[in-house]
Amino acid sequence: MSDHDVSTWRQRFLYTAPADDRSRMRAVANNLILHLHPTKVPAPALRWTYTWGLGGISATLAVLLIITGVVLMFRYDASVERAYTSIQYLETEVAFGSLVRALHHWSANLLVVTAFLHLVRVFLTGGFKVGRAANWVVGLILLLVVVAFNFTGYLLPWDQLAFWAITVGTSLLSYVPLAGTAVANFLLGGPEVGQAALRNFYAIHVAVLPAILILLMSYHFWKVRKDGGISQPPSAPGERVERLTTIPHLVQIEFAAAAVLIMGLFLWAVFVPAPLEALADPGHPPNPAKAAWYFLGLQELLLHMHPLAALLLPGLVLAAFVAIPYLDRQEDNVGTYFRSAVGRQIALLGALYAVGLIPLLVIIDEYWLDFPALLPGLPTLISNGLIPLLLTLGGLAALYLLFRSTNKANKSEALVGLFVFVVVGLVLLTLIGIFFRGANMALVLPF
Repeated sequence: MSDHDVSTWRQRFLYTAPADDRSRMRAVANNLILHLHPTKVPAPALRWTYTWGLGGISATLAVLLIITGVVLMFRYDASVERAYTSIQYLETEVAFGSLVRALHHWSANLLVVTAFLHLVRVFLTGGFKVGRAANWVVGLILLLVVVAFNFTGYLLPWDQLAFWAITVGTSLLSYVPLAGTAVANFLLGGPEVGQAALRNFYAIHVAVLPAILILLMSYHFWKVRKDGGISQPPSAPGERVERLTTIPHLVQIEFAAAAVLIMGLFLWAVFVPAPLEALADPGHPPNPAKAAWYFLGLQELLLHMHPLAALLLPGLVLAAFVAIPYLDRQEDNVGTYFRSAVGRQIALLGALYAVGLIPLLVIIDEYWLDFPALLPGLPTLISNGLIPLLLTLGGLAALYLLFRSTNKANKSEALVGLFVFVVVGLVLLTLIGIFFRGANMALVLPF
């Protein structure tokens, strides 16, 4: 074996510690970074307007939540007698306690938004194609885990907002056939929100979900690295795509984005404390009693459909999201926003249709349309459940066919339009639930 071969073997399989501490720390950091990223990335992938940094921002928020959550555990008491007072003590007596809680609260809410937007970005650029279907599904599961994190943490302050939001949220489970009531009773530790529910939610929030999140995030990042980084448009024959080293080109962008994010969150947390309403009172529900804001789109659906149909519709949409990699197999448009110029037009149409139709349908159903009154001889499950559900699914199918006929759009471009319509529709239903529902969940103007 030549001296060159021996040197190469040592470089690959042996690790020689740097002589000084600073060099040793740099080597460890570089090794960690290159476990998360490929050694080189395509230059176009570094464009901020391609990824918007949403994956890195979400990961930074997850780390910040873990750190602030561990700090909060030292002062929180998961009992109905002391949970609320422990939060009050944290807010008023513990140094920087209010800041830490505000950081935790706003980071959790922002993570729901950034994880959702990251999912939207991946779809719009075709990031689920070219062997990335499994990671797309993992991303969907991660979004659900993030929502579960927020849902379980919502109850912990034990104030009126938390108590009744969880009461409304868990009551939805009872409408799920067969297992719904059993799951709700398991989460609550009984038929209603009480000490058992607080203990269960706290255990799930600080022990079960963090383990799931870390495992899924680890696989998610590993799979992205295994696939050569984020998806990019395929290069033309003979075209040379410049590849830049991850260190420093990608890392300096990620660190700058993380620094701006953390600084912005600190400033926001300083001036906008986390909300804390009056102590939970099971005998005096607020009017209206609303679920957590990220469930208000679903709660809005419940006002227009039978609960079973209202739960089945998002379930079918979620199943369609899982199946997207198998519905859209066209791989020559990977890495291109909206697939093509025609796709951009279809996406704009989808957004405009949603902005026009969703509020109009909400108003019509609120004031004029009443299927149970129109069809008194039918069970409510059919008149207010099956019929609205089939009409909704039929409307989505009609939109897809309309998109296919517009500018001779292909299947991939039509799916983009349908996806945008569904996403914008969900956002609109959520905004209606937040700002336009008042006492007795009646439609009101927010000003």
